[in-house]
Amino acid sequence: MDWPEGDEGGPVTAEAVALGFETMLRLNPRESAVFTVEDLADGTVIGMVDYRDLDPFAGLATVGVTIGEQDRWGCGHGSDALRLLARHLFGVFGLHRIELDTWSGNERAVRAFTKIGFREEGRRRSTVLVEGKRYDTVLFGMLREEWPDAAR
Repeated sequence: MDWPEGDEGGPVTAEAVALGFETMLRLNPRESAVFTVEDLADGTVIGMVDYRDLDPFAGLATVGVTIGEQDRWGCGHGSDALRLLARHLFGVFGLHRIELDTWSGNERAVRAFTKIGFREEGRRRSTVLVEGKRYDTVLFGMLREEWPDAAR
């Protein structure tokens, strides 16, 4: 789940976050899970990373990352969390493919995804509305053999 962040998007209410977490606590880990992301320097929880729609027969899952603390953006926490999650999904679950998406205005996410090995695979045009402006949904994927850790 990639929510528009900061001054680029509207606020996410505390009630919406609480409902989202309540729902996540009932997830079946064979299909989906949510993990907190913390800053190892001080132990502060700063976001979350998740997988969902895990299909062991097709060998694929959808992932997402959210770093909610704006002062922690651009520090590599989201990239690190996605790397760990990809290692888990490709390793433990033996998946063939993981995928994710974001909106085209979220340039930090686009850079982070490509930095760790995801490839842009397509766009759904004009699907996201933020502050009266339309953006594309950008689709990304990574295959097991493209995973930088695959050779290790």
